[in-house]
Amino acid sequence: MSPFTRLPDLALRTLGGSVLAASDESFAEKESLIRPGRPGFRPETFGSKGQVYDGWETRRRREPGHDWALVRLGIPGVIRGVVIDTAWFKGNHPTHASVEAACVEGHPSPPEVLAAPWTEIVPLSKLTGDAEHAFDVHDEGRYTHVRLNIHPDGGVARLRVHGEARPDLSVHDGLGLDLAALANGGLVTACSDAFYSAPNNVLAPGLARHQAEGWETARRRDGGNDWLVIRLAGRGIVRLAEIDTTNLLFNAPAAVTLTGLDEEREIELLPRTRLQPDTPHRFRLRREEPVTHVRVDIHPDGGLARVRLHGHLA
Repeated sequence: MSPFTRLPDLALRTLGGSVLAASDESFAEKESLIRPGRPGFRPETFGSKGQVYDGWETRRRREPGHDWALVRLGIPGVIRGVVIDTAWFKGNHPTHASVEAACVEGHPSPPEVLAAPWTEIVPLSKLTGDAEHAFDVHDEGRYTHVRLNIHPDGGVARLRVHGEARPDLSVHDGLGLDLAALANGGLVTACSDAFYSAPNNVLAPGLARHQAEGWETARRRDGGNDWLVIRLAGRGIVRLAEIDTTNLLFNAPAAVTLTGLDEEREIELLPRTRLQPDTPHRFRLRREEPVTHVRVDIHPDGGLARVRLHGHLA
Protein backbone atom coordinates (compact mmCIF):
# COMPACT_ATOMS: atom_id res chain seq x y z
CA MET A 1 0.00 0.00 0.00
CA SER A 2 0.96 3.64 -0.37
CA PRO A 3 3.10 5.33 2.33
CA PHE A 4 0.15 7.52 3.34
CA THR A 5 -1.57 4.48 4.85
CA ARG A 6 0.85 4.72 7.79
CA LEU A 7 -0.96 7.92 8.80
CA PRO A 8 -4.14 7.72 10.93
CA ASP A 9 -7.47 7.01 9.27
CA LEU A 10 -9.26 10.27 10.11
CA ALA A 11 -12.68 8.81 9.22
CA LEU A 12 -12.43 5.73 11.44
CA ARG A 13 -15.45 5.08 13.65
CA THR A 14 -13.26 4.46 16.69
CA LEU A 15 -11.76 7.95 16.22
CA GLY A 16 -15.23 9.52 16.19
CA GLY A 17 -16.10 9.32 12.50
CA SER A 18 -19.70 9.01 11.35
CA VAL A 19 -21.56 8.32 8.11
CA LEU A 20 -24.15 11.09 8.28
CA ALA A 21 -26.23 10.31 5.20
CA ALA A 22 -26.34 8.34 1.95
CA SER A 23 -28.38 8.45 -1.21
CA ASP A 24 -29.36 4.80 -0.70
CA GLU A 25 -28.45 1.81 1.48
CA SER A 26 -30.99 -0.76 0.35
CA PHE A 27 -28.74 -3.82 0.56
CA ALA A 28 -26.09 -2.98 3.18
CA GLU A 29 -25.84 -0.16 5.70
CA LYS A 30 -23.68 2.91 5.15
CA GLU A 31 -22.16 2.73 8.67
CA SER A 32 -20.01 -0.22 7.58
CA LEU A 33 -17.84 2.07 5.46
CA ILE A 34 -15.80 3.33 8.42
CA ARG A 35 -15.66 0.26 10.66
CA PRO A 36 -12.20 -0.73 11.91
CA GLY A 37 -10.57 -3.89 10.63
CA ARG A 38 -10.75 -5.84 7.39
CA PRO A 39 -14.18 -6.57 5.91
CA GLY A 40 -15.57 -10.01 6.65
CA PHE A 41 -17.61 -12.28 4.40
CA ARG A 42 -19.57 -15.51 4.71
CA PRO A 43 -20.65 -16.90 1.34
CA GLU A 44 -24.21 -18.02 0.84
CA THR A 45 -25.38 -16.09 3.90
CA PHE A 46 -28.68 -14.58 2.83
CA GLY A 47 -30.99 -12.20 4.62
CA SER A 48 -34.31 -10.76 3.54
CA LYS A 49 -32.48 -8.40 1.13
CA GLY A 50 -30.05 -10.91 -0.35
CA GLN A 51 -26.43 -11.84 0.35
CA VAL A 52 -25.19 -10.22 3.55
CA TYR A 53 -22.17 -7.93 3.01
CA ASP A 54 -19.85 -6.19 5.45
CA GLY A 55 -19.98 -2.90 3.57
CA TRP A 56 -22.29 -0.33 1.98
CA GLU A 57 -24.39 -1.45 -0.97
CA THR A 58 -27.04 0.44 -2.92
CA ARG A 59 -29.82 -0.84 -5.16
CA ARG A 60 -29.48 -1.10 -8.96
CA ARG A 61 -30.15 2.35 -10.37
CA ARG A 62 -32.85 2.58 -13.06
CA GLU A 63 -32.53 6.34 -13.52
CA PRO A 64 -29.68 8.74 -14.35
CA GLY A 65 -27.32 9.84 -11.59
CA HIS A 66 -25.06 8.18 -9.04
CA ASP A 67 -25.01 7.21 -5.37
CA TRP A 68 -23.09 8.91 -2.58
CA ALA A 69 -22.28 8.69 1.12
CA LEU A 70 -21.49 11.62 3.41
CA VAL A 71 -18.84 11.06 6.11
CA ARG A 72 -17.90 13.33 9.02
CA LEU A 73 -14.26 12.83 9.87
CA GLY A 74 -13.61 11.80 13.45
CA ILE A 75 -10.60 14.14 13.42
CA PRO A 76 -10.45 17.15 11.06
CA GLY A 77 -7.22 17.32 9.14
CA VAL A 78 -5.17 17.48 5.97
CA ILE A 79 -5.94 14.44 3.81
CA ARG A 80 -2.90 12.72 2.30
CA GLY A 81 -4.64 9.77 0.68
CA VAL A 82 -7.85 7.78 0.32
CA VAL A 83 -8.43 4.03 0.05
CA ILE A 84 -11.66 2.75 -1.54
CA ASP A 85 -11.96 -0.95 -0.76
CA THR A 86 -14.41 -3.11 -2.71
CA ALA A 87 -13.52 -6.30 -0.82
CA TRP A 88 -15.93 -9.18 -1.53
CA PHE A 89 -18.02 -7.13 -3.95
CA LYS A 90 -17.70 -9.04 -7.24
CA GLY A 91 -20.10 -8.17 -10.01
CA ASN A 92 -21.92 -5.67 -7.81
CA HIS A 93 -19.16 -3.09 -7.32
CA PRO A 94 -19.26 0.44 -8.79
CA THR A 95 -17.36 0.95 -12.03
CA HIS A 96 -16.01 4.36 -10.96
CA ALA A 97 -15.77 6.59 -7.89
CA SER A 98 -14.69 10.08 -6.85
CA VAL A 99 -14.18 11.78 -3.49
CA GLU A 100 -14.92 15.36 -2.44
CA ALA A 101 -14.04 17.18 0.78
CA ALA A 102 -15.46 20.16 2.69
CA CYS A 103 -14.68 22.13 5.83
CA VAL A 104 -17.74 22.98 7.92
CA GLU A 105 -17.07 24.06 11.49
CA GLY A 106 -19.27 23.44 14.50
CA HIS A 107 -21.92 20.73 14.57
CA PRO A 108 -23.75 21.08 11.23
CA SER A 109 -26.67 18.98 10.07
CA PRO A 110 -26.34 16.82 6.93
CA PRO A 111 -28.26 19.36 4.77
CA GLU A 112 -25.93 22.13 5.97
CA VAL A 113 -22.89 20.05 5.09
CA LEU A 114 -24.24 19.12 1.66
CA ALA A 115 -24.88 22.81 0.93
CA ALA A 116 -21.27 23.78 1.73
CA PRO A 117 -18.59 24.33 -0.94
CA TRP A 118 -16.91 21.08 -1.97
CA THR A 119 -13.43 20.38 -3.35
CA GLU A 120 -12.69 17.32 -5.45
CA ILE A 121 -9.71 15.51 -3.91
CA VAL A 122 -9.97 12.24 -5.89
CA PRO A 123 -11.15 12.65 -9.50
CA LEU A 124 -13.49 10.15 -11.14
CA SER A 125 -11.46 6.93 -11.18
CA LYS A 126 -12.01 3.36 -12.30
CA LEU A 127 -12.73 0.67 -9.71
CA THR A 128 -12.48 -3.10 -9.89
CA GLY A 129 -14.22 -5.68 -7.74
CA ASP A 130 -12.75 -7.19 -4.57
CA ALA A 131 -9.75 -4.84 -4.47
CA GLU A 132 -8.20 -1.98 -2.50
CA HIS A 133 -7.75 1.22 -4.52
CA ALA A 134 -5.30 3.77 -3.10
CA PHE A 135 -5.37 7.38 -4.27
CA ASP A 136 -2.80 10.00 -3.24
CA VAL A 137 -4.24 13.40 -2.40
CA HIS A 138 -2.25 16.57 -3.14
CA ASP A 139 -4.25 19.22 -1.33
CA GLU A 140 -3.15 21.20 1.73
CA GLY A 141 -6.67 22.15 2.79
CA ARG A 142 -8.06 21.31 6.21
CA TYR A 143 -11.29 19.32 5.95
CA THR A 144 -13.99 18.08 8.31
CA HIS A 145 -16.17 16.01 5.93
CA VAL A 146 -15.79 13.88 2.80
CA ARG A 147 -18.33 12.63 0.26
CA LEU A 148 -17.79 9.34 -1.55
CA ASN A 149 -19.48 9.29 -4.97
CA ILE A 150 -19.94 5.91 -6.66
CA HIS A 151 -20.94 5.58 -10.31
CA PRO A 152 -23.55 4.46 -10.94
CA ASP A 153 -24.32 2.21 -7.93
CA GLY A 154 -23.11 -0.90 -6.13
CA GLY A 155 -21.09 -1.87 -3.07
CA VAL A 156 -18.02 -0.52 -1.26
CA ALA A 157 -16.68 -2.33 1.81
CA ARG A 158 -14.51 0.38 3.41
CA LEU A 159 -13.52 4.01 2.93
CA ARG A 160 -10.20 5.00 4.53
CA VAL A 161 -9.22 8.67 4.73
CA HIS A 162 -5.60 8.91 5.85
CA GLY A 163 -4.05 12.18 6.87
CA GLU A 164 -2.60 14.49 9.50
CA ALA A 165 -4.89 15.69 12.28
CA ARG A 166 -5.65 19.42 12.48
CA PRO A 167 -8.22 19.68 15.30
CA ASP A 168 -9.45 22.95 16.78
CA LEU A 169 -7.53 23.16 20.05
CA SER A 170 -9.02 26.51 21.03
CA VAL A 171 -11.64 24.66 23.12
CA HIS A 172 -8.79 23.73 25.47
CA ASP A 173 -7.66 27.32 26.11
CA GLY A 174 -6.77 27.57 29.79
CA LEU A 175 -7.31 23.85 30.29
CA GLY A 176 -5.12 20.78 30.24
CA LEU A 177 -5.25 18.15 27.51
CA ASP A 178 -3.60 14.94 26.35
CA LEU A 179 -0.81 16.35 24.22
CA ALA A 180 -0.13 12.94 22.65
CA ALA A 181 -3.68 11.97 21.62
CA LEU A 182 -4.39 11.38 17.93
CA ALA A 183 -7.64 13.29 18.40
CA ASN A 184 -5.67 16.36 19.49
CA GLY A 185 -3.10 16.17 16.71
CA GLY A 186 -0.46 13.89 18.27
CA LEU A 187 1.38 11.54 15.91
CA VAL A 188 4.12 8.91 16.07
CA THR A 189 6.76 10.20 13.66
CA ALA A 190 9.46 7.55 14.17
CA CYS A 191 9.63 4.04 15.58
CA SER A 192 12.30 1.37 16.00
CA ASP A 193 10.01 -1.55 15.22
CA ALA A 194 6.37 -2.24 14.36
CA PHE A 195 6.50 -5.97 13.74
CA TYR A 196 3.19 -6.95 15.33
CA SER A 197 1.12 -3.76 15.40
CA ALA A 198 1.23 -0.09 14.46
CA PRO A 199 2.79 2.40 16.90
CA ASN A 200 0.05 5.01 16.40
CA ASN A 201 -2.30 2.58 18.16
CA VAL A 202 -0.91 3.80 21.50
CA LEU A 203 -2.37 7.27 20.83
CA ALA A 204 -5.87 6.05 19.98
CA PRO A 205 -8.87 6.98 22.16
CA GLY A 206 -10.36 4.63 24.73
CA LEU A 207 -8.86 1.45 26.13
CA ALA A 208 -7.23 -1.30 24.09
CA ARG A 209 -9.55 -4.33 24.01
CA HIS A 210 -6.67 -6.75 23.28
CA GLN A 211 -2.95 -6.59 22.62
CA ALA A 212 -3.34 -6.07 18.86
CA GLU A 213 -4.93 -2.69 19.58
CA GLY A 214 -1.66 -1.47 21.07
CA TRP A 215 1.94 -1.39 19.81
CA GLU A 216 4.09 -4.50 20.00
CA THR A 217 7.62 -5.13 18.72
CA ALA A 218 9.51 -8.26 17.77
CA ARG A 219 11.81 -9.87 20.33
CA ARG A 220 15.19 -8.13 20.36
CA ARG A 221 18.33 -10.27 20.17
CA ASP A 222 20.97 -7.51 19.92
CA GLY A 223 21.11 -6.03 23.42
CA GLY A 224 19.43 -2.77 22.41
CA ASN A 225 15.96 -1.40 23.15
CA ASP A 226 12.89 -0.31 21.21
CA TRP A 227 11.47 3.22 21.07
CA LEU A 228 9.03 5.58 19.40
CA VAL A 229 8.89 9.37 18.99
CA ILE A 230 5.61 11.22 19.49
CA ARG A 231 5.05 14.65 17.95
CA LEU A 232 2.81 16.46 20.42
CA ALA A 233 -0.36 18.32 19.48
CA GLY A 234 1.65 21.49 20.10
CA ARG A 235 4.67 22.68 22.03
CA GLY A 236 3.73 22.14 25.64
CA ILE A 237 4.65 21.18 29.19
CA VAL A 238 3.93 17.54 30.06
CA ARG A 239 2.70 17.12 33.65
CA LEU A 240 1.45 13.52 33.78
CA ALA A 241 2.42 10.43 31.80
CA GLU A 242 0.24 7.35 31.54
CA ILE A 243 2.02 4.22 30.34
CA ASP A 244 -0.52 1.42 29.95
CA THR A 245 0.51 -2.23 29.52
CA THR A 246 -3.04 -3.60 29.74
CA ASN A 247 -3.48 -6.96 27.92
CA LEU A 248 0.30 -7.43 27.69
CA LEU A 249 0.73 -10.31 30.11
CA PHE A 250 4.06 -11.87 29.14
CA ASN A 251 5.33 -9.36 26.58
CA ALA A 252 5.27 -6.08 28.49
CA PRO A 253 8.54 -4.10 28.68
CA ALA A 254 10.57 -4.33 31.86
CA ALA A 255 11.01 -0.56 32.05
CA VAL A 256 10.32 2.75 30.30
CA THR A 257 12.19 6.05 29.83
CA LEU A 258 10.68 9.37 28.64
CA THR A 259 12.76 12.09 26.99
CA GLY A 260 11.41 15.46 25.88
CA LEU A 261 12.75 16.96 22.65
CA ASP A 262 12.72 20.66 21.78
CA GLU A 263 14.78 21.50 18.69
CA GLU A 264 18.31 20.38 19.65
CA ARG A 265 17.61 20.03 23.37
CA GLU A 266 16.90 16.75 25.15
CA ILE A 267 15.12 16.91 28.52
CA GLU A 268 14.78 13.92 30.81
CA LEU A 269 11.10 13.69 31.75
CA LEU A 270 11.13 10.24 33.35
CA PRO A 271 14.26 8.24 34.22
CA ARG A 272 14.30 4.53 33.57
CA THR A 273 11.35 3.24 35.60
CA ARG A 274 10.10 -0.31 36.18
CA LEU A 275 6.84 -1.42 34.55
CA GLN A 276 4.43 -4.20 35.47
CA PRO A 277 2.53 -6.39 33.00
CA ASP A 278 -1.17 -5.75 32.33
CA THR A 279 -1.15 -2.51 34.34
CA PRO A 280 -1.98 1.16 33.76
CA HIS A 281 0.90 3.24 35.22
CA ARG A 282 0.69 6.96 36.03
CA PHE A 283 3.77 9.10 36.65
CA ARG A 284 3.82 12.76 37.71
CA LEU A 285 6.54 14.65 35.83
CA ARG A 286 8.44 17.51 37.46
CA ARG A 287 10.16 19.26 34.55
CA GLU A 288 8.73 22.65 33.53
CA GLU A 289 10.40 23.06 30.14
CA PRO A 290 8.10 22.94 27.08
CA VAL A 291 8.82 20.31 24.41
CA THR A 292 7.55 19.52 20.94
CA HIS A 293 8.22 15.76 20.90
CA VAL A 294 8.57 12.96 23.44
CA ARG A 295 10.68 9.87 22.90
CA VAL A 296 9.36 6.76 24.65
CA ASP A 297 12.04 4.11 25.19
CA ILE A 298 10.92 0.65 26.27
CA HIS A 299 13.51 -1.72 27.75
CA PRO A 300 14.31 -4.00 26.09
CA ASP A 301 11.26 -4.68 23.87
CA GLY A 302 7.58 -5.71 24.10
CA GLY A 303 4.42 -3.71 23.83
CA LEU A 304 2.37 -0.83 25.16
CA ALA A 305 -1.41 -0.51 25.02
CA ARG A 306 -1.64 3.29 25.39
CA VAL A 307 0.56 6.32 26.05
CA ARG A 308 -1.07 9.50 27.44
CA LEU A 309 0.92 12.71 28.01
CA HIS A 310 -1.26 15.18 29.85
CA GLY A 311 -0.22 18.81 30.13
CA HIS A 312 -0.68 22.34 28.86
CA LEU A 313 0.12 24.01 25.56
CA ALA A 314 2.96 26.47 25.92
